[in-house]
Amino acid sequence: MSVALLARPLVAVVAVFSFTGTWDGGVDVRGYLYWSLLDNYEWGGYEPTFGLVAWDRDTFARRPKPSLAWLGEVARTGVVPVRLH
Repeated sequence: MSVALLARPLVAVVAVFSFTGTWDGGVDVRGYLYWSLLDNYEWGGYEPTFGLVAWDRDTFARRPKPSLAWLGEVARTGVVPVRLH
């Protein structure tokens, strides 16, 4: 497995873990904006990919990534799971 594949969910993990202390401290966290929904073209290329949804540049078909399921679980339950899907 490539480092890029391993890093995809880690972007969401690091961001969520960075504010879990605020939850534990009683802060009412009502929202979180993840950048970006789709993998996109930035800085002269399509790599690295960090969107929650991958897309095929030929067919435009979209495919949810494991990080989307993970972040969705956090949003639905309010619990930060240790495992990565």
